Amino acid sequence: MEQTDKLNFIVIDDSKLDCFIAEKIIRNSGKTDTVRSFLQAKEALEYIGVAQPEEDTHTIILVDIQMPVMNGFEFVEAFEALPYDIRKNYTVYVVSSSINDNDLHRVQNYSTVKQFINKPLTSNNLASILE
Repeated sequence: MEQTDKLNFIVIDDSKLDCFIAEKIIRNSGKTDTVRSFLQAKEALEYIGVAQPEEDTHTIILVDIQMPVMNGFEFVEAFEALPYDIRKNYTVYVVSSSINDNDLHRVQNYSTVKQFINKPLTSNNLASILE
């Protein structure tokens, strides 16, 4: 990932509280330009498909696994089907409270997922993302 001074973040989680906590931690880091939260993965995917990122910007996506309508796995599969010109501007992290080994192994099968992070997002988790 090319490092720019400030990053953009997209938080995808059906829990308003988890979105709020993640936004607070990200904003308090001082390393972000924008943080967008989506309660539905499908809405985030639609946004990513039409967003026109500025040159030299990078967006980190934090996506929960267990959500209604479109879960995190379905989101990642749809994201991986997007054209490379879109995907190259994003790095995906799965954020979940799941302790299911199958979920952990399944996440590793996606080339676009950088890492699995335990929920809730903490400043220490965020620091490891920003390194």
